Amino acid sequence: MILEVQKVDKTLAKKQVLHSVSFWVKKWEIYGFLWPNGAGKTTTMKSILGLITPESGSIKIFGTDGLTIDDKNRIGFMPENTYLYKHLTGREFLEFNGSFFGLKWHDLTARVNTLLKKVGLENAGDKYLKSYSKGMLQRVWLAQSIINEPELLFLDEPMSGLDPIGRKMVKDLLVELKGEGTTIFFNTHILADVESICDRISIINYGHLIVEGQSVKKLKWWLEDFFIEKVSEHNQSL
Repeated sequence: MILEVQKVDKTLAKKQVLHSVSFWVKKWEIYGFLWPNGAGKTTTMKSILGLITPESGSIKIFGTDGLTIDDKNRIGFMPENTYLYKHLTGREFLEFNGSFFGLKWHDLTARVNTLLKKVGLENAGDKYLKSYSKGMLQRVWLAQSIINEPELLFLDEPMSGLDPIGRKMVKDLLVELKGEGTTIFFNTHILADVESICDRISIINYGHLIVEGQSVKKLKWWLEDFFIEKVSEHNQSL
């Protein structure tokens, strides 16, 4: 497994946010992490990435506990809220982020040009980020998350703020990345996107994992109906 989460508990502001959360992600799959509001999805992702520390449980990435510098170089991350340098151009922003991975200038320039084209910003790469729409900012942030050609990619709401054309472009890109050997773990509440590209899913509700590793192809009814039923059942049991 490329990612293993075992019995993770986390408390924030004296409130338990995660309750013994456990799941695993296989190599070369697209794994959807679904949630209603306030469920604990961002806390789970931050725990995996080492941005916060759980009180108990274990998290293994690439088969080991903790993240070394080498491990971090193999990971891409796109947060839900994009905080960008508005006085840089899209191209400059990507070059700045790519420089952290030690890419030579010729290789970095070529990589940036390729990514701008992949996310549909080839004609906006030399414009300042302050002039970008929300959807354009989402796409340049997505490009940033894969500039190091990661083996494992974490995306927090990657389709948020995108129009239908932008969403289709991102979905096609994620499928392409999977075909190239990238494992993708992403949070979302847009179930139609999950249904079209994900291999397996989990559902978290009020910090409890109520569905783990469900194959999307093996669902007997629409994902939306499955999601609503499972969340409703869990809410009634609380």
